[in-house]
Amino acid sequence: MKTRPNSNPRVNVITLGCSKNIYDSENLMGQLQSNQIDVVHEGKVRKTDTIVINTCGFIDKAKQESIDTILQWAEAKDKGKIEKLVVMGCLSERYRDELRAEIPQVDAFFGTRELPQVLEALGADYKHELLGERQLTTPSHYAFFKIAEGCNRPCSFCAIPLMRGGHTSTPIEELVRQANHLAANGTKELILIAQELTYYGIDLYGKRRLDDLLRSLSDVNGIEWIRLQYAYPSQFPMEIIDVIKERDNICNYLDMPLQHISDNVLKSMRRGITRRKTYELVDSIRQKLPELALRTTLLVGHPGETEQDFEELVQFVQDAKFERLGVFTYSHEENTHAGTLTDDIPEEVKNERSERIMEVQRDISLAKNLEKIGKEYKVLIDRHEADNWVGRTEFDSPEVDNEVLISSIDTYARIGDFVNVRITDAMEYDLFGEII
Repeated sequence: MKTRPNSNPRVNVITLGCSKNIYDSENLMGQLQSNQIDVVHEGKVRKTDTIVINTCGFIDKAKQESIDTILQWAEAKDKGKIEKLVVMGCLSERYRDELRAEIPQVDAFFGTRELPQVLEALGADYKHELLGERQLTTPSHYAFFKIAEGCNRPCSFCAIPLMRGGHTSTPIEELVRQANHLAANGTKELILIAQELTYYGIDLYGKRRLDDLLRSLSDVNGIEWIRLQYAYPSQFPMEIIDVIKERDNICNYLDMPLQHISDNVLKSMRRGITRRKTYELVDSIRQKLPELALRTTLLVGHPGETEQDFEELVQFVQDAKFERLGVFTYSHEENTHAGTLTDDIPEEVKNERSERIMEVQRDISLAKNLEKIGKEYKVLIDRHEADNWVGRTEFDSPEVDNEVLISSIDTYARIGDFVNVRITDAMEYDLFGEII
C-alpha cells in the first residue's frame, strides 16, 4: 500500500525568545537531520507532527508567550491535529514540575542542557562528531554563533543563571571548526552570542581570551563580518577594541547592555560598576575607536528606582548618544535577589519611563542617520520586500537595528551579497540608498 502524502512522522520545531534559543533549535535540527529524521522549523502542521517548543523564561511577557504557545499546541493535540508535544528550553528548565502538573498533554519536558535526552525522546542518537553542522533558520549568509553557555554574573534582576547554569566556554579550536563549516556552506557573517561574551575563556584557560578567539575566527576564509553581542561592562577588556580596530572583517559594532547609570540603582542591581566608571568606559571606547557603533540595553523600573535615578539615566542617554539602544521594563522574578525586594514601581510608571527614554533615543538616532546622507557604505542584502532590497551596514544587527532600503524596481541585487550603497535619505531607524 502506498504511503499517503504528509503521513510520515516529522518533527516541527517552534522557537521562542532570543538568539541563544535560535542557536539551540538549529543544533537540535542538525542532530535530527543527521539521524535521517524529517525536521522543519515552524512549518505547516501535519497530523503526524511531533511539535517541539523551545521556550523562553526571561521576563513576564516572554514567559506568558511560552505558556500560551504550549496551551495552544496542547489543545491541538487534544483535537488530533498533532501526534506528540515536547517542551524544552528556559521555561521548561525553570518550571518543569509546575508545567507537567498543569499541562499533562505534553509528552516530555526538557531543560536547557539536555539535548541528548531530547534527541532520545525523538528517537535519535546524539552525535558528538557534529561540529557546526546545524540547520540554519536564519538566511544562510549569517548565523548566530554561541561561544559560551550560562552566566556567573550576580545581577539582581536576572534569572538566566537559574535556567542556563554557570558560564561554560566552548574551546577555541572547536569554534574555529564550526566557523569553517559555516563558511564552507555560504555563511559570511558570524554574530557572536553568549550570556556574557567578555567572560569567555576564564573557565578553560584561566584568563579572558575573547581577543584570541576573535583573531582566530577572523582568519577563517570566507567570513567577512564578525559581530559582537552581549558584552559586560564591569572590568571590560579593552583589548577587544584593539582587535576590532586591527581586523577589517570584525564589525565596528559592540552590544554592551549597561542597564542603568545611577549609583543607587547599579548597586541594587549588583552590576559591579559605578556611574563614574561607566562614563569613563564609554568615553575610552569612543576615543580608541570613534567609528564604533555602540548598542546598549537599559532597564527601567527596578525596585527602588527614584525619579532622580531615572533623570540621571535620561541625562546619560543624552550624553552618551548611543548609536543603538533598547529598553526593558523591570519584571519581578522569583528566586532572584531583586525578587526579595518590593516591586514598588507601578507598571504605568515603568512604561512611561521606557517611552521617555525611547523618545530621547529617536532624536539621537535620527540625527546620526541624517549625518550618513551622501556617504557610502558596504551593505549586506538580507531580503527582498515590497519593491525594496533590504540590507544592513556593519553597524547593524539583524532584526533589532537599522536597515537600508534600496529600490528594486530598476536595481538588481542578490540576497546574501555585499553591495556598495550611497545613502540618499534617512528616517529615525531606516536609511535609504542606491547601489553604486
